[in-house]
Amino acid sequence: MLKYHLNIKLIEAGCDEAGRGCLAGPVFAAAVIFPKNYKNNLLDDSKKLSKKNRYFLRKQIINDSISWAVASVDNLEIDKINILNASIKAMQLALDKLDIKPEHILIDGNRFKPYKSIPHTCIIKGDEKYMSIAAASILAKTFRDDYMIDLHKKFPEYDWNKNKGYPTKKHREGIIKCGITKYHRKTFRLLDKQIKIKFD
Repeated sequence: MLKYHLNIKLIEAGCDEAGRGCLAGPVFAAAVIFPKNYKNNLLDDSKKLSKKNRYFLRKQIINDSISWAVASVDNLEIDKINILNASIKAMQLALDKLDIKPEHILIDGNRFKPYKSIPHTCIIKGDEKYMSIAAASILAKTFRDDYMIDLHKKFPEYDWNKNKGYPTKKHREGIIKCGITKYHRKTFRLLDKQIKIKFD
């Protein structure tokens, strides 16, 4: 079972992101604060859950948390400041949107930047260890998936309803055939050999 807190005396927010490795679309991030001693045996890292369970848990997280927020940084900003900085910015934007100010922040991964003088702890594979981070990973993943599925309606050639912008064979075949869209990350390696990409 995942742990609730690192320090029970503090109001802790868990943060995670989704979409770092994608070739197109924004990076999404979420922040979640649960009530003290909250328990949910179903919570886990979003990557370990089925689509059905992710969306089921999203409703529970939204209903049970005392504060939650989702934010994103688009592909243009990612190209300007790089994906690491964009991921950190998205997490900080999510923290900005919380109704309650956290006293401590739990971050999935090993990199973050100071945020409003609030202490933070980076935890490798934190989404497998702490409920608030796991919840944040679920929100970031599902809200980003919804965004990419909606975007697929305008650009069906890239199979985004299935790959969500990740570098699958069909996605790269779409790039070769149709070039790139305004949603692609131009600083990423869009093709294995970078051959004949059409830029809009």
